[in-house]
Amino acid sequence: MKDFILPADARDMGTPARQGAPVTLLIDGVEVTVPEGTSVMRAAAEAGISVPRLCATDSLEAFGSCRLCAVEIEGRRGTPASCTTPVSAGMVVRTQSEKVRRIRRGVMELYISDHPLDCLTCSANGDCELQDMAGAVGLREVRYTAPEAGMVTHFKARNTSGEVNPDWRPKDDSNPYFSYDPSKCIVCNRCVRACEEVQGTFALTIEGRGFDSRVKAGGPEDDFLTSDCVSCGACVQACPTATLQEKSVIELGTPERSVVTTCAYCGVGCSFKAELQGDQLVRMVPWKDGKANRGHSCVKGRFAYGYAAHRDRILSPMIRDRIEDPWREVSWDEALRFAADRMRGVQQTYGAKSVGVITSSRCTNEEAYLVQKLTRAVFGNNNTDTCARVCHSPTGYGLGQTFGTSAGTQDFDSVAHTDVVLVIGANPTDGHPVFASRLKKRLRQGAQLIVIDPRRIDLVKSPHVRAAHHLALTPGTNVAVVTALAHVIVTEGLMDEAFIRERCDWDEFQHYAEFVSEARHSPEAVALLTGVNAQELRAAARLFATGGNGAIYYGLGVTEHSQGSTTVMAIANLAMLTGNVGRPGVGVNPLRGQNNVQGSCDMGSFPHELPGYRHVKGPEVRDIFQQAWGVEIDPEPGLRIPNMLDAAVAGSFKGLYCQGEDILQSDPDTKHVAAGLAAMDCVIVHDLFLNETAHYAHVFLPGSSFLEKNGTFTNAERRINRVRKVMAPRNGHEDWEVTQLLANALLEGTGRPLWSYTHPEQIMAEIAATTPSFAGVSYDLLDRLGSVQWPCNDDHPEGTPLMHVDGFMRGKGRFIVTEYVATHERSGPRFPLLLTTGRILSQYNVGAQTRRTHNVLWHEEDLLEIHPHDADNRGVKNGDWVRLASRAGETTLRATVTDRVSPGVVYTTFHHPDTQANVITTDHSDWATNCPEYKVTAVQVSPSNGPTEWQERYAAQAVQARRILPAAE
Repeated sequence: MKDFILPADARDMGTPARQGAPVTLLIDGVEVTVPEGTSVMRAAAEAGISVPRLCATDSLEAFGSCRLCAVEIEGRRGTPASCTTPVSAGMVVRTQSEKVRRIRRGVMELYISDHPLDCLTCSANGDCELQDMAGAVGLREVRYTAPEAGMVTHFKARNTSGEVNPDWRPKDDSNPYFSYDPSKCIVCNRCVRACEEVQGTFALTIEGRGFDSRVKAGGPEDDFLTSDCVSCGACVQACPTATLQEKSVIELGTPERSVVTTCAYCGVGCSFKAELQGDQLVRMVPWKDGKANRGHSCVKGRFAYGYAAHRDRILSPMIRDRIEDPWREVSWDEALRFAADRMRGVQQTYGAKSVGVITSSRCTNEEAYLVQKLTRAVFGNNNTDTCARVCHSPTGYGLGQTFGTSAGTQDFDSVAHTDVVLVIGANPTDGHPVFASRLKKRLRQGAQLIVIDPRRIDLVKSPHVRAAHHLALTPGTNVAVVTALAHVIVTEGLMDEAFIRERCDWDEFQHYAEFVSEARHSPEAVALLTGVNAQELRAAARLFATGGNGAIYYGLGVTEHSQGSTTVMAIANLAMLTGNVGRPGVGVNPLRGQNNVQGSCDMGSFPHELPGYRHVKGPEVRDIFQQAWGVEIDPEPGLRIPNMLDAAVAGSFKGLYCQGEDILQSDPDTKHVAAGLAAMDCVIVHDLFLNETAHYAHVFLPGSSFLEKNGTFTNAERRINRVRKVMAPRNGHEDWEVTQLLANALLEGTGRPLWSYTHPEQIMAEIAATTPSFAGVSYDLLDRLGSVQWPCNDDHPEGTPLMHVDGFMRGKGRFIVTEYVATHERSGPRFPLLLTTGRILSQYNVGAQTRRTHNVLWHEEDLLEIHPHDADNRGVKNGDWVRLASRAGETTLRATVTDRVSPGVVYTTFHHPDTQANVITTDHSDWATNCPEYKVTAVQVSPSNGPTEWQERYAAQAVQARRILPAAE
């Protein structure tokens, strides 16, 4: 496999690209044609002419403060800044005249006079734009000194008389990931502008004037840690000096090579340059050519990669006969023989369908494909499932029923063209922060926002962004609210009849319109049920129907309900009703929770579907894979995760291979999960760490991090991105190799051919050969284009950014009646509050990765948000320990008293296993997919003195389950 080569033209062009009519001009005698609105600086770069600059970069709008980019233009007086001067037809520009050279040297002298001349020992030596520009303008001496007693004296703690200098500012090392050194700041404003334009947090300002100017982060301690900074790294990336710099670079030195790969956190799928010294990762820098993130990042992808080298990581295979025994480190051969013998023994005793597999949405497409192939082609059953079962399985069902394909309709670029955004059951600033930055930018440009969420998320009201409407519904009433929105649109004649007649089944629409027009679906009729003000709901419906391009973005607050699939279908109805499908700026967009939720579903990880969402009952589909794999495929769908656990408790399901998924912490009703795992005879956990599920495992196979493997991820916009090996696997094998080794250990002695893949590229070739939506995908194509969005085939050789442009995948769009059915989980005298759950920016999913990084500084424990009214009634104060109890179980955690939640609603995250929030959640689930109802649990909150008995027992068991015998001498 050839190495990936960065695009030849990866230069910083100085200012952003523009679109417009072509304009031709002359720069230093070179004729160049660029779009109207392009800056002279960028036009010069297009012609191969470099203009010195400090305040300009192509990720930010031109600012024109440094004056280093001065040029001469025939017919104009003075020397304008090339970054802020747009081109015009026939313009004649000189960038290298003696006059501009003299001006640039003078400007640079002033900068250097106020800057420490410690280049040889500076951590940015060799990676400093100030240093580069001093060379570019030919500066050889400095005639000026800074105010007071010599160069940069005003940055020193004491002046020449020994007195404390009041203008001295110390380095700010409060942030765990980067340092701020004000003595090296040239006040170019790039960090401030990046925080505003790219991230949208507005955390930084410039304080003071002249030589006393400096970047100010604010906050209670006037430092980065206590400020509004979200540690996205945009300011660090924008800084042209060592003022803002990664601590890893300060410690390890300047990186010397880079590999482009894809982040393994959320479903945005950001592209990064992993920058290294040899095999040592120095930093992760967002790649500006990444089509999902466009050069931006969040704190997790940018900085929280240290878990890959954490001391908790298990690097050797381990086995034990019983879960009560300590672990014993063994060789790969012994571990695989042990696992294979146990699994074969289980099947011989209990039958072919007594074992199964679970794969993770953190694994690559190729790994997920092999895991489902393992159960179908080696175990001989369809008992395969994925963690998408517990998050976005209703998306697959609901969009498949209405549109004909189980994925979102748009690319992330589409948000730049939307006029009205409806966010329902999602918290983008915490869960999908890079997309949220793009969304906030569009909102600042004038787009309107509707938020449907029981909690006041940051998008509802924060600096520079405010929702036009916040429908703070009662948890569990999504269907009633969305149907009420449709009621207003239909009864007030606001639907797009032309679109419906042309693109949808008109007869089904008539039936649907009759249903939603019933008075029982009016905002007034459902107000008591939903808790949403009727007039507010009507206004939101009118805005969405008449406000222009309408885009819907939703998350787990939609899918993780007993009516999750129904809500997805209701959302699809709303989009079709208003004609908001098939063009930029509109669509139905699920914000996938994990990095490869979409891909794990695409790869056939569900028990009823083969890769490409084709039902296993179809003989023509099975034949494709039977020909490819040389085995018969069972036509009967297998067990879902909840069914596996039920069958285990019943005694008929006895063996599980669990790759990269921690079902004991992430799945609902923890006690039931534990009972199911404890009843099995062979549990194989394949992961980086001894996770919670490993408490009940008999075999532990060490996994590889995303930095140590090749493959692909598919993000929330169907974008297939390459994952490239940055360093050698510390455990000795990439994860796909481990699955192949296990498969071959099981196949040994059967007379059937062994698996013989040598690179994930070959696995992708098999995927392409058997899966129509991936038919055109290859590593060569991904290397050439950077990424593609499926479907990618003969009809769409370079992928499909927008779905359903000329028609729906199923033909006519299908309106489906969405009757509200109340959840079986009800509040009452014993459990009067409703618990809903979610994520926080600094942590990811069950926290296995982020808890092993400095991100714990921002979130070291799960907290329970409770409204002041409910807290006061229970005698609970901010920071108190409280008991959180439901019909399923109880736990304790600290309370945060806040009006972000409504009275009657409490909220917590699920990132820390010592809280184990899922011991509270019940086994209620979506009617169509068994997706658990995490978002609605009836609970009671009361004061507590500390951990519950269950937590203490769980902690003690965890200590016992993690015992590892010393390695044999």
